[in-house]
Amino acid sequence: MDEELRKAAREHLIRYGGDTFPNLFTEAKGCILRDDTGREILDFTSGQMCATIGHNHPNIIKAVERAGQTAYHMFSGMIPEAVAELALRIARDWMPDGLTKSLWINTGSESNEAALRMAKMYTGGFEVIAIGGSWHGVTGAASSASFASDRRGYGVPTPGVFAIPEPNAYRPHIDAGSPEESAMAGLELGLKMFDMTSAGQPAAIIVEPIISAGGVLVPPKCFIEGLRKAADERGMLLIFDEAQTAFGRIGTRTGAEYYGVTPDIMSVSKTLGGGLPLAGVITTNAIEEKVHERGYNYYTSHVSDPLLALVGLAVLDTLEDEDLLTRSKTMGAYLRGRMEDLQQKYEAIGDIRGAGMLLGIELVTNRETREPHHELGEITTKKCYEYGLSMNIKRRKERGSVWRIAPPLTISEDEIDRGIEILDRSLRESLDELAH
Repeated sequence: MDEELRKAAREHLIRYGGDTFPNLFTEAKGCILRDDTGREILDFTSGQMCATIGHNHPNIIKAVERAGQTAYHMFSGMIPEAVAELALRIARDWMPDGLTKSLWINTGSESNEAALRMAKMYTGGFEVIAIGGSWHGVTGAASSASFASDRRGYGVPTPGVFAIPEPNAYRPHIDAGSPEESAMAGLELGLKMFDMTSAGQPAAIIVEPIISAGGVLVPPKCFIEGLRKAADERGMLLIFDEAQTAFGRIGTRTGAEYYGVTPDIMSVSKTLGGGLPLAGVITTNAIEEKVHERGYNYYTSHVSDPLLALVGLAVLDTLEDEDLLTRSKTMGAYLRGRMEDLQQKYEAIGDIRGAGMLLGIELVTNRETREPHHELGEITTKKCYEYGLSMNIKRRKERGSVWRIAPPLTISEDEIDRGIEILDRSLRESLDELAH
């Protein structure tokens, strides 16, 4: 039966890009995946960076069971009690002051579409500034503002999107001395280019507080503050895409809290759904009131679904009851320490960066030149999988060769040690092969 289903996957599924694996998969629990051969695989990416509290957490299972006893879905104009409770909890306990109005939908792409639509309606403009290395989704406006991967094959992009240089402390576009000075030099140049080419209809600046798909780049605080200032000066709204940084992944409630900067709109997704498709847009009363008066519409088949609201509440309960924000810091420090041990052992590990349980490990051919070692990254990632560790490697030449490591916050020290042992073995064997 396994081979029959593998054949069915090859013959009947559309190939949608990215990494694929020869086997099929049967289950996931905690930090462990299992394929159709029965082999266990340690998950260092939380699925697609979504299973922050671990795969199939008991609280998620209970939430789905509760929805089965009450309601999975309703007419979109009917607001379930669970959706009202989720909106209250998010506004009261998780958002910066002022972000109190929310919309609950399904995916990160969708939340960014809704956020950009809101900004355009509020300002009356259409121009959007995005950051190099960003990833905001695959739908129309979101994909047009994404620069971390190949932009071919998407058709004609949404007009009015401008890219500005991302801050990269390890490999700056403009080396102005310190990481802060280099970041601000890139920002100044990017804003000048925008001002020169703008049609005078600015709408929004959208940014990930940590630029994950671009290589886990952590902007200095002054860069995020500079974006806030630039938006205010140009009459634009500032959007934080917190798909990966909200709800504990980096050890704080949000990236906004991490930097002490409040956006006008925040989109959330991955880290709130516990592995299920839940996303949201949160903004201020004033913005919501104005766009409502102007006819804002984002009415979908699955807006405000009760099933997903119950799941979101279960994730919030788990984060609080298991003190996972603190755990993100402590286990993140432990994981970073183990990676730094490997860095002492292997010259090919050029840089370790990130926050909490979101780390980027950059591989280089030479620490002096910082030349990305793409071949090593590809070979080692494959070996890790062969030995039972699921890793994610960024391979675009301009982005470096960077592992994104983002295990569930519930991972144990023993599981981290097991992953590091596999990484160690895989790096050693890969380097030996390349040397011969």
